[in-house]
Amino acid sequence: MRSVEDQLAIVVDAAPVPEPIRVGITDALGLMCAEEVSAANPLPGFPQAAVDGYAVRAVDVGGGVALGSGPEKDRPVERSLPVVGEVAAGSQKPLRLQPKQAVRVATGAPLPTLADAVLPLQWSDRGRKRVTPSRPVRTGDFVRKAGDDIQPGDVAVRQGSVLGPAQIGLLAASGRDKVLVYPRPRVTVMSFGLELVDIERDPGLGQVYDVASYAVAAAAKEAGATVTRAGIINAEPRRLKETIAHQASRSEMLIITGAVGGSGAEPVQNVLRDLGEIDTTRVAMHPGSVQGFGLVGEERIPVFLLPPNTVSSLVIFEALIRPTIRQSLGKAEPTRRTVQARSLGRIESLPGRLGLVRGRLMRDAETGDYLVQSLSGAEGAPAHLLAGFAEANALIRIPRDITEVRPGDLVDVEFLQQR
Repeated sequence: MRSVEDQLAIVVDAAPVPEPIRVGITDALGLMCAEEVSAANPLPGFPQAAVDGYAVRAVDVGGGVALGSGPEKDRPVERSLPVVGEVAAGSQKPLRLQPKQAVRVATGAPLPTLADAVLPLQWSDRGRKRVTPSRPVRTGDFVRKAGDDIQPGDVAVRQGSVLGPAQIGLLAASGRDKVLVYPRPRVTVMSFGLELVDIERDPGLGQVYDVASYAVAAAAKEAGATVTRAGIINAEPRRLKETIAHQASRSEMLIITGAVGGSGAEPVQNVLRDLGEIDTTRVAMHPGSVQGFGLVGEERIPVFLLPPNTVSSLVIFEALIRPTIRQSLGKAEPTRRTVQARSLGRIESLPGRLGLVRGRLMRDAETGDYLVQSLSGAEGAPAHLLAGFAEANALIRIPRDITEVRPGDLVDVEFLQQR
């Protein structure tokens, strides 16, 4: 039986890296940048006011006194200055400031020539024709200098960085409306099983809805992939082979639910072996020990074989498939965040296997400590029920050498999607 760590190393090593494409920056959020973007212009492009106030020469309003230091920091300035104009943000009308004058400016407005500071409104009497400062300013105060943020030639966005809101803003500031990125991996989810019917039909005797492929497709989308749910695949060998080969040709990753666990899954495994290499070695985890992984087609597309049980499929997805997708997206940390929490109850776990128990993670209002309540695996509670997963916001990770967690014991807990 292979360890979860060894299985994870195998599947992550096969994580696809899609060919770069150029997309609009509005569609690039969360993707990995495939080029180095340098700034062609300074940011800001001109000296501008950082606050609403008055553009002045610092020497005319007590310049030379350092802000926030010394006994003179709040001393009043007795000199008043005539206000000779007003500049709004976006103004393209140049103004020239003369000695012992002030110009009213809005935040973001270009600074008049010779002005070297901005007197904030709250540090003045807010006069319209003349302004009297209540505190001095020094050269450079409340001014955004040209190139303060980025100078021409500076790297605005580095190759390999994941594009977040700040990076998108820097691309826009660099005048870029498109950027070269590694796209989201294309994941196709299929289901196999003679007992399955789609939710558009009423199941007859011995039939069940195809639940697992819907749940796994949603999980893949939440992980950041572009997902196609191909539905229930035909069991006839020739059609089965054609379908899998076709989906492999248009995907970077395949997931087939119902493809392991019992003799009913043998037809799909035989077809996959004709198309590539498939390994169905058990993995030392529960639930989800029964699973498979391989590479198919000339492009050696990763394919994950999951059991028909939806909970087991989702646990396998969290432990192994989600990190593979996140690795393809270039995430520095492909696994979810893990914290230590104190168990509120008793939890049983199988010997020799990593237990992945659904739980509800909470925080003590007084101490700030994390607390976790098991939603499965406690005192014989069924581990396969989907309703418990729907209530969970975490997975409790119980090491292979521990078979029982007692109330008050510390356990590692992995955050699931916030709800």
